[in-house]
Amino acid sequence: MDEQTKNLILATALSFLVLLTWMFLFPPEPIPDEIGKSENQTSQTITGSNKKLSNEEISELNNSTSQNSEETFAPRVEILTKNLKGSIWLKGGRIDELSLQKYRETLKESSNNVTLLSPDGTKNPYYAFHGWAGMKGLDEGETPNSSTIWTLKSGSILTENSPITLSWKNNKGVIFEKTISIDENYMFEISQTVINGSSENIQLYPYGNLTRKGQPDTIGFYILHEGVVGMHDGELIETNYGDIEDLSREDITREIQQNGWIGFTDKYWMSTLIPKAGQTFKMDQRYFPSSDNFEVWMRLPPAQVNINESASVTTNLFVGAKEVNTIKFYQKSLDIENFVDSVDWGWFFYLTKPIFFLLDWFNSFTHNMGWSIILLTLFIKTLLFPLSYKSFVSMSRMKHLQPQMEKIKKNAGDDRAKLQQELMALYKKEKVNPVAGCLPILLQIPVFFSLYKVLFVTIEMRHAPFIGWIKDLSAPDPTSYMNLFGLLPFSPPDPTSLFTIFSIGVYPILMGVTMWLQQKLNPAPTDKTQAMIFAWMPWVFMFMLGQFSAGLVIYWVANNLIQFGQQYIIMYSQGVKPDIFGNILKSFKKSE
Repeated sequence: MDEQTKNLILATALSFLVLLTWMFLFPPEPIPDEIGKSENQTSQTITGSNKKLSNEEISELNNSTSQNSEETFAPRVEILTKNLKGSIWLKGGRIDELSLQKYRETLKESSNNVTLLSPDGTKNPYYAFHGWAGMKGLDEGETPNSSTIWTLKSGSILTENSPITLSWKNNKGVIFEKTISIDENYMFEISQTVINGSSENIQLYPYGNLTRKGQPDTIGFYILHEGVVGMHDGELIETNYGDIEDLSREDITREIQQNGWIGFTDKYWMSTLIPKAGQTFKMDQRYFPSSDNFEVWMRLPPAQVNINESASVTTNLFVGAKEVNTIKFYQKSLDIENFVDSVDWGWFFYLTKPIFFLLDWFNSFTHNMGWSIILLTLFIKTLLFPLSYKSFVSMSRMKHLQPQMEKIKKNAGDDRAKLQQELMALYKKEKVNPVAGCLPILLQIPVFFSLYKVLFVTIEMRHAPFIGWIKDLSAPDPTSYMNLFGLLPFSPPDPTSLFTIFSIGVYPILMGVTMWLQQKLNPAPTDKTQAMIFAWMPWVFMFMLGQFSAGLVIYWVANNLIQFGQQYIIMYSQGVKPDIFGNILKSFKKSE
């Protein structure tokens, strides 16, 4: 093997090592698991044409709706569905208490359900509300806002089958109604109606708001976006919390021509304001230092509502888990543009999306993401087999030439120019391409990082079990050789300890061993320094990857075993009979 080729292989391996080291040194933390002034806008009719009401209808509505803006107490309306549990506070009509029925903070059965939204007065207030802002004929306080006390007009509990309607009337006789419904997953539908029972024509626009008080705790890992996420006419908008207050006016407010959405995203959870498909609206993202509030807004075009007329608008609100198939369903059924991109697929989305699709497809048969990872590995190795075949054939020929290469090295002595010249002549004579041996490594790197991304960002991997002790494929292998894998009566180091790197489990050890065995099939580097580096590499990787997600390590173990089998069979078919155990014995003798 010539010096240039050896340097290429070494550079590839070391580059991989540097990337892994970076990811190890900066890992994610363990999973615990005001509306603006009115703007001069061209009046447009809100979705649903204005409706003319009779005087009798207006009178009946006035009698049935009390003006209760001065009330100090506001009750709550319960939310209870298959997937969500919480309540709506009638102050502001806020959806401000929501937790997930099927997701817990940790794997323990006694663990609390994951909380998404929280009301004022809690540690991290986070809520949604919808209302109207006046432009003409309505003064401040004459439109519903986050402090309005609504009346429950119909319904008692918000469920998949029973919507509720809230009502509020201002001092001019203008009535506002808000009907809230929800499906069996995570999508709310909010239908807002304004009925002009006043003595003058009015103009106003509807809006939706998401408020998050204080910057939430984030993982702070560079491969994951947490903060504002949205879609602006095909352009994905991602803003970190720290950057929101520095945005220019042009970045804060964006006019949407056709489709779009905006919200806050965490690693696994999201809240999103969504207008109906084709609805023009403006999106805002702001930080208010005085209240320490991060807010996003959805503002729809203004409506002209004449005396005794009404106008209505319907929008959606997603609050829930970022389940890929659920989000794809909403994207298709509600025509939400690129809604699936709310999942952070990263720069290599052209690899991460197909990898997730394959894993999800395999999981539809196996019902186990661990076995799906193994099937994915087998699929990828089969797909790349034609390229791997050429590489392994070339490496087999190199193995044949090993004695001749050693002889040339001995004869050349310290004359490196002579060594390279004679080696190149040998390769040319035997029609061997020494660079072909790099191919398996180069092909493995993008797949490895794409799978790492999928395992890290998709909720489908969170708390997903494999077999035995692996209960969460997105977390490291919980076993440790330091306590003989649970046989000794003490626990391995805490995950935050510097000694965690030495506390590795069964699968990282299997990865190191299979990587080492695979190396024994390859031609040994003629350079002693390179030989030493390659000899140590499996064990370095074993400790480095010990704290990576178990799913990633399982992939690597499966990849090593499949590649070992492929390479062994191909080498045998080329007349090379690898003496694995002999090479192992030689390695031990050299170490002695």
